[in-house]
Amino acid sequence: MNRYRHLLLFCAALAFGPSALAAKEVDAGEKAALQAAMRQHVDRQLVHGSFLDMDLASGTVRKLHPVTAHPVLLRMGSYYVLCTDFRDSEGKPVNIDFYMARRGKSYAVFRTEVNNHAALDRLISAGKVERLE
Repeated sequence: MNRYRHLLLFCAALAFGPSALAAKEVDAGEKAALQAAMRQHVDRQLVHGSFLDMDLASGTVRKLHPVTAHPVLLRMGSYYVLCTDFRDSEGKPVNIDFYMARRGKSYAVFRTEVNNHAALDRLISAGKVERLE
């Protein structure tokens, strides 16, 4: 079975060119640049050590605290999505997805989804976002 998988990948590479196999890979330098740009964005947004999130329905502002970035990197065409875990003041987990675009030699966050991972899941299901290695 594994032999057939390798043969299929080789045929795909011949049919679609060298980018067919590399499409789901990002080099370590680019991954590091994306992570650094996301951390810088979060750091610039912190107010007294908290990432503030406005709940428009209730009119309350939540203070969120960064915990860890996920190792998963997603691509949406020429854009990327990075996910990070935060905690609210009660210690409950809050997922934040950062949508990023290349800006010169770095990256910029152009959209932030707080606790709305379902939106990203829909994009993945629709085939518009792919997981990178």
